[in-house]
Amino acid sequence: MAVVEGVRERGGQAVPGMLVLIGSGETSPTMVEVHRAVAGRLRPGARAVLLDTPYAFQENAADISARARRYFERSVGLRVEVSGDVAGAGWVFAGPGSPTYALDRWAGGPVGRDLRARVRGRQGVTVLASAAACTAGLATVPVYEIYKVGAEPHWRPGLGLLEPLGLRAVVIPHFDNAEGGTHDTRFCYLGERRLARMERDLPPGAAVLGIDEHTAVLVDLDAETVEVAGRGGLTVRLPGSAAVLPAGTRTGLADLRRLAEGTGGAVRPAAAPPPALPSALPARATLEETVRSCERRFSTALAGPEPDPAAAARAVLDLEAELVHWAADTEEDTGGVDEARDLMRLLVARLGEVAPAAGLRRLVVPLLALREDVRGKGGYETADALRQAMAEGGVLVEDTPDGPRWSIPPR
Repeated sequence: MAVVEGVRERGGQAVPGMLVLIGSGETSPTMVEVHRAVAGRLRPGARAVLLDTPYAFQENAADISARARRYFERSVGLRVEVSGDVAGAGWVFAGPGSPTYALDRWAGGPVGRDLRARVRGRQGVTVLASAAACTAGLATVPVYEIYKVGAEPHWRPGLGLLEPLGLRAVVIPHFDNAEGGTHDTRFCYLGERRLARMERDLPPGAAVLGIDEHTAVLVDLDAETVEVAGRGGLTVRLPGSAAVLPAGTRTGLADLRRLAEGTGGAVRPAAAPPPALPSALPARATLEETVRSCERRFSTALAGPEPDPAAAARAVLDLEAELVHWAADTEEDTGGVDEARDLMRLLVARLGEVAPAAGLRRLVVPLLALREDVRGKGGYETADALRQAMAEGGVLVEDTPDGPRWSIPPR
């Protein structure tokens, strides 16, 4: 059996061995290049499986699965099936939801055994993100029970996927979360107080591997290399110390083990990076960053004695284009696309209020074109929201057989 550049060959067919852990944004534009790089290592016709277990209890589970499948097919070029059978799959993905709900169904059954076998045997690509990433270590954060229900901080046994790699560690995604504003929601919504308390309950010698949001840790199981890609970093946290490996870091798995054991020195670059992974995967702006940027551009365009409604309209159009890119995102905790869509309606309404009547045409025409484009893509709810927002701004839109007509009714 020959091993060539991190790919194990069996019977003349290349079988990649890779474990990918993602902190958040697993079906967002920020992770597209990561997914493409990983999927590019699969042999043609490899079976790709989406495990829906972490969110299967949700009423909208079918919608989440459909959005994820569209994302992987359209953005990554990977056709996936929703299945609970991962045996023999070339690529397996699991993402958002409840870590403990997934554990209750995986730990003692075939999925848990198959996931462990994949890592132990260095076979196939296994991608675990958000809630699913929580399950990878020797213990799991029951985030729903602690943060949303108010249970006392505690651990649940994990799947133990890292132990065959020599890592005695727990995985905590959303490590740099800042949604709380006035309260600490870092460390997957635990905050420093609860995490510090929980660390005392870990087995001796166990480390915390914290993965920032919109960040991926790619472990090549054959070459034993580790890469950090995306927006943030990987934190290796031990009692009294923490080491951060920022995005762009390439090192050996042995170095990561030493850091997790508290015996590591400097992190050394990996000697031979896998050929399918570019040396620096680009970091894309998050939806929140883009939303805030468009909002600032909008406000700047309408500030001062001479407002520029055309520039403000361009900011709205850019926001709508970003909504299309993020339509498949399955992370729902932050409001995400719904919050951005509400902002778009508000901005359109403000445009109608502040734009001078003489220059209204150069503002309304591109907005109507946007609405027609949205309708053409089947986004009727968004199109209706745009018409309502324009009505609130004083512009009446009527759909006719010859196309939309607009007017300004008397006040």
